[in-house]
Amino acid sequence: MESASQDRNLPATERKLKKSRDEGQVARSQDLSHLAVLGAGALAIMAFAPLLFDHLQLALSQHLHFNASSMSHPEQMLPRMQDMAATGLLGCVAFAGLVALAAILSALSSGGLVFSLTPVLPDFSRVNPLKGFGNIFSKKKLAEIIKMTVIAIVLIAITYSYLKTHLSAMATLVLQPSVMALHVLTTWLTQGMGLLLLVIVGVALLDVPLQQLLHKSHLKMSRQEVKDENKESEGNEQIKRQRRAKQNELAHRRSVHAVPQADFILMNPTHYAVAVRYNDKTMAAPRLIAKGADLIAMTIRDIASAHAIPVIQSPMLARALYAHAELNEDIPTTLYTAVAQVLAYVYRLKAALRGDAPMPGEPPQPVVPPELDPLNPNATA
Repeated sequence: MESASQDRNLPATERKLKKSRDEGQVARSQDLSHLAVLGAGALAIMAFAPLLFDHLQLALSQHLHFNASSMSHPEQMLPRMQDMAATGLLGCVAFAGLVALAAILSALSSGGLVFSLTPVLPDFSRVNPLKGFGNIFSKKKLAEIIKMTVIAIVLIAITYSYLKTHLSAMATLVLQPSVMALHVLTTWLTQGMGLLLLVIVGVALLDVPLQQLLHKSHLKMSRQEVKDENKESEGNEQIKRQRRAKQNELAHRRSVHAVPQADFILMNPTHYAVAVRYNDKTMAAPRLIAKGADLIAMTIRDIASAHAIPVIQSPMLARALYAHAELNEDIPTTLYTAVAQVLAYVYRLKAALRGDAPMPGEPPQPVVPPELDPLNPNATA
């Protein structure tokens, strides 16, 4: 028996993948979520910031207007402050909603929708220090460290190059009019943010398949685990063999009703019996329409005798047909010659019984390939 501690090098079965998903374990890409949050946030700022600033500017111009009435009634300042706070809060809520929606959609796109309480239920195995120490040196953590190191190096290099290229131009903004300076500064910040987002886009495109690969690697199974799962899902192999044997026995019992349609019966001489039928107009080859062993074989013989169907003793051919021919299907091609010899004898016998020909001699003993005899030690399965 294989050790339970053997290396897991077999891909996870569909059942284990489904069980893992039911427990809330799916491949999630944090970098895709980061891209969604940063990208949605940047787009929201660029799209709604001008509108929000114009609204705030208008509100400030209205609420910071003072006259004799406002000076004599200072309590009027409180509603003004409430209006300003409501405007700012509404903008923050809209911004947060867009970012949260982007984060949720990114999570769904990488791992799909999963309903499971398992990740939030108490699990004291998670606080096991030995297990936690082992997770530090796992493939997933090593890949995460390498990925974060590469991302940091690339971001630092791009930021340094971008600042070095545009720093002198930014220093001259103090000499330009405010409107133009703000426009140039906004363009500079937007381009810089776009470069950083492009880096995160590239990382996310690599991280999504990487997380799926690591997730499947984490769920790999050993051969013993696959065997145990098959036993659990499909039942013990011995029980399955017994079930198949029972089903075959029932099929053989039902096939007894077709014996009257047979052309001849082959027996061995008492343990096996097979009923063969052939119609050259409707069949491409002889077919087995009934078979059985022991008591069923005796029943087939008795029915054949009651219907005057020839019963021929041919032990090897009877055993070979019983083992290798299926009910209501053409016999194996390797047995065509042997069955044809018996069929020719049966035709001569029936002609003699009608008075159209002399009585044939002893039944033939056709040659059967030894490997098709189930009693032969070298027989094929």
